[in-house]
Amino acid sequence: MKKVFIFVFIVIIFSIFVFAETKKIASNQEAIVPYRLFKTTNMWNFIQLETATGRMWQIQYDIKGDSRGSVVINDKNLAENKKSIVGRFTLHSTDNMWTFILLDQIEGDTWQVQWSFEESERFIIPINSFGY
Repeated sequence: MKKVFIFVFIVIIFSIFVFAETKKIASNQEAIVPYRLFKTTNMWNFIQLETATGRMWQIQYDIKGDSRGSVVINDKNLAENKKSIVGRFTLHSTDNMWTFILLDQIEGDTWQVQWSFEESERFIIPINSFGY
């Protein structure tokens, strides 16, 4: 009887670890929509992405003052010579709070996206292949 109890106990403990979920879901948004908001680590700022073109804006909200608005991060249509498809582009956060990776989910092209409070520090640049 003691062996049965130990066996059941081990099975229960094992199943707890097997089915434990540790991955945090970043957002509960639909993937195929014209616009998506991506959270930054700054609680007042988001990045708005036009998913068909790769255009982006830094969106800031405010509770008490007048510090709300948006500024352009990228106003260039990155799908200009390609088929413009809703859901084509998405953003992935990095460990650097100011940097995201923009991914063309159809062709695999990538860009480094930098958001900032300073206009001179907001940019988007292509990530080129190393060639190997």
